[in-house]
Amino acid sequence: MNLYAPNALTALVLALADDEMILGHRNSEWTGHAPILEEDIAFSNIAQDEIGHAILWYRIFENLTSRDSDYLVFFREARDFSNVQMMELPKGDWAFTIMRQYLFDAFEMTRLKHLTASTYQPLADAAAKIRTEEIYHYRHTVNWVKRLGLGTEESHRRMQTALDQVWAYALQLFVPLPDEAQLVAEKISPEAKFLRGEWEAIVLPVLKESDLIVPPTRTPICASREQHTEHLTALLVEMQETARLESPDVKW
Repeated sequence: MNLYAPNALTALVLALADDEMILGHRNSEWTGHAPILEEDIAFSNIAQDEIGHAILWYRIFENLTSRDSDYLVFFREARDFSNVQMMELPKGDWAFTIMRQYLFDAFEMTRLKHLTASTYQPLADAAAKIRTEEIYHYRHTVNWVKRLGLGTEESHRRMQTALDQVWAYALQLFVPLPDEAQLVAEKISPEAKFLRGEWEAIVLPVLKESDLIVPPTRTPICASREQHTEHLTALLVEMQETARLESPDVKW
């Protein structure tokens, strides 16, 4: 059990924050390495947006629990993070990064639409702010999915490989959080399996249009956000290195 998220609402907010932070850090690894200069700038902005969204969620979590948001990012161990495994996987090639980002962007578009109507007002306000930027993210990545899927033989092969690799990881986004029934009953957030149906209605036609075959698996790679790969530990060593040179109590 994640001791940093003792109830249903805080578990939800921490999961939202951790997904964005870890993905944002992975995406930042493309800065200076994207395939073209224009995309180097665009994708760096997307990485910065994801980290900015994480900060909004962490601040809500901090208000709920009085736990310092900087501490949450820089001094927790891997076992205490609540992100899905998809976010912590190495960036791979450009096709893998685009496919991961697209599947998450489509999920975000679906989830944020419902969270804007959350009965917990801070959640609704943050979702409304974030959704305006996620619309841009989705449009950007869906164009790349189609461009690479319908491009050369090599680009298509890489996109199909990426989809095969990441699909089961993406399905972990729909594993219910602890006490989900309470969140649904109080109209704080929607049911995970409901979101999955809406998500599939978005992504399946796009993947088909891009001449990509969806893997047959219907089962997520992992049934818990408390289980992580060795990749998260390595990522946190890099991400937390500077902060850990000092005590968590140091004020800059």
